Amino acid sequence: MVGRMDAIAIDFETANERRDSACAVGLAWIEGGRVVRRETRLIRPPELRFSPGNIRIHGILPADVRDQSNLPEAMAEFLPDLTDRLVLAHNAGFDMGVLSASLAAWGRPVPPLRYLCTLRIARQVFPDPAGCGLAKVAARLGIRFEHHDAGEDAYACAEIALAAMRETGSDSVSDLPRALRLPAVVIPGGYVPDSEASNSTASRALLAGRRQPKAAPALRFSVRGSKGNRYDVVLEERSFGLYLRCDCTAGRHRRRCRHVDAMIDGDVTDLMSGNLGDVERLRLRILASGAPVEPSRDRAPVELRRQADFA
Repeated sequence: MVGRMDAIAIDFETANERRDSACAVGLAWIEGGRVVRRETRLIRPPELRFSPGNIRIHGILPADVRDQSNLPEAMAEFLPDLTDRLVLAHNAGFDMGVLSASLAAWGRPVPPLRYLCTLRIARQVFPDPAGCGLAKVAARLGIRFEHHDAGEDAYACAEIALAAMRETGSDSVSDLPRALRLPAVVIPGGYVPDSEASNSTASRALLAGRRQPKAAPALRFSVRGSKGNRYDVVLEERSFGLYLRCDCTAGRHRRRCRHVDAMIDGDVTDLMSGNLGDVERLRLRILASGAPVEPSRDRAPVELRRQADFA
């Protein structure tokens, strides 16, 4: 009998080539043989480094996620459902890798779960010489969706599983592993080993920040203004601490400008100087100084005062 909520489909979009750079997640819940709920969340990755190729795929920009929750916060309400149900994903190795790496980046454990890849399901139930990519399978099954939107992709994934359920005569999607003799992959849960966690973006930033020499060279960036003008943003050591100076009109009048915000956030969208590595070094300098990476907006606009000054 079909009647219980037995599966949940998930899809991630990433900011760059790193698995811990999730910038969006979509989920679709299956109950009673149909999709009953859909959710999409934008996510702020540990650093706002977006690769042009990734942006071309999903259209998400650094500015879209700058004020969003990080992955543990965005996923908090959904993690119990991942534990209680069969998790579905198309090319599941990628999405499960993103979930694990992104949680590890923030020092959070991976929840225990079991998952099944709908790409493998499609190859077995709906084989075709043209391939079994998400868009191709959806088109063959008449599933309409907007590809590379995380919520839409999760919905298409869920609908493919439902189509396989009907094709095989299964009572529910959670019965597919048995019906197809395709065992679900079990993740026992727990913390990622230290060797893996230490390679995450957030961990590398914190560790490198602690080891950053005090007498580091000045950091300088050239950025593109809204009208195409070129401005220089320079990190300076002053008596009160670090000072990030921009020579745009707002910066010359000691007002906080978007160019300074972008460098602090790690947003390289308008970076003209090409020194991507220095953007991360800037954040490490701030971490090493004891100042917040994102200073309070109601303080002096470009002064990154030491932690004591914020008490």
